[in-house]
Amino acid sequence: MALPKVLVLVLAGGKGNRLELLTERRAKPSVPFAGVYRLIDFPLSNCEHSAIADVWVSVQYQPQSVNEHLGGGRPWDLDRTNGGLMMLPPFQGSERGGFTEGTADGLWRQSELIRQFAPDALVVVSSDAVYKLDYRDVVDGHLASGAEVTMVTTEVEADDASRYGIVEVGEGRRVTGYAYKPENPATTTATNEVFVFSPVPTLDRLEALNDEAGEDGLEDLGDSLLPAQTEEGLARAHPLDGYWRDVGTVDSYWRTHREFLDAEPPLDLDDPRWPIHTRGGRHSAARVLEDGRIENSLLSGGTRISGNVRGSVLSPGVVVEPGATVLDSVLLPGVRVRAGATVTRAVLDDNVDVGKGASVGGEGDITLVGREARVADGTELAAGARHPEPED
Repeated sequence: MALPKVLVLVLAGGKGNRLELLTERRAKPSVPFAGVYRLIDFPLSNCEHSAIADVWVSVQYQPQSVNEHLGGGRPWDLDRTNGGLMMLPPFQGSERGGFTEGTADGLWRQSELIRQFAPDALVVVSSDAVYKLDYRDVVDGHLASGAEVTMVTTEVEADDASRYGIVEVGEGRRVTGYAYKPENPATTTATNEVFVFSPVPTLDRLEALNDEAGEDGLEDLGDSLLPAQTEEGLARAHPLDGYWRDVGTVDSYWRTHREFLDAEPPLDLDDPRWPIHTRGGRHSAARVLEDGRIENSLLSGGTRISGNVRGSVLSPGVVVEPGATVLDSVLLPGVRVRAGATVTRAVLDDNVDVGKGASVGGEGDITLVGREARVADGTELAAGARHPEPED
């Protein structure tokens, strides 16, 4: 019996304002994670291990940062003669052309292409979370259920639940209630931005909802589509029992990195049964020089450590000079911390240069320094600072 025809649509077009300076000059899916990876590596690796070869990536904001990383899709076995990876940039030439105004609007704009492809199941995923999931397993359960949508769910902290789509689940995993980012969540069961849709009824419903919305547009999936499917009893839940973290805010991005410093991290990114693949770099081995001291940290290729590094994640090409100290921080590619400088509880973007004797961050809120910024010698950036300061 042939496998169902599955199409995965990765929604990679949003700006990701919650990541602030980290997405000022790159798309959210191309934000580095755990030293050598990018956020989009997680859904693409899930596709590979789920034996799904048809993957479309919808890009919009800073698309070159995504295109440069993905190339032809070879690391995820998507460089194929038939099928494989396809990029979906904004386009003109029909009523569906232009920039998307939310996830549901983006799905509506691509609906003609999806109908032509005629998949048995459409998997729609975001690219701002860290997790492993067999999409094929979710698809099989969805097709057997007769539902119009299957929402993959996870449990979140009560004080964080209002950031998500929150569901109530009844017998047989049927979703009996859905609320998008509610002020007073009824449960702590949240959708984790992985959805499996039955394409034809879902796209037909989108057409009707778009007509009703008029000039206001469809906005996000949680605004009208998912509530309508839930109200008609056509939504089911698929609980993800394993690890899942949304890294769409500066605080969650920093905290999730901390979890991967444990002796037994929550996900083994090198698990031979389910490795996370990425586009390989061209860096030599990391080097810890004579005076360098490392404790409980992740070091990527090309790093050069002559100072003190503790509880931190260092991306390729980071240099920590003699007498410098890096504590509980995430340093992205090419950062240089010069002699005598201190970096504490901070996220430093690509090619940041921290001058001699400078002090960045401290106890308290996470400090964020934007790409290629220069922190002058002897400068003090207080905990929670943003450098350069965002424009109004």
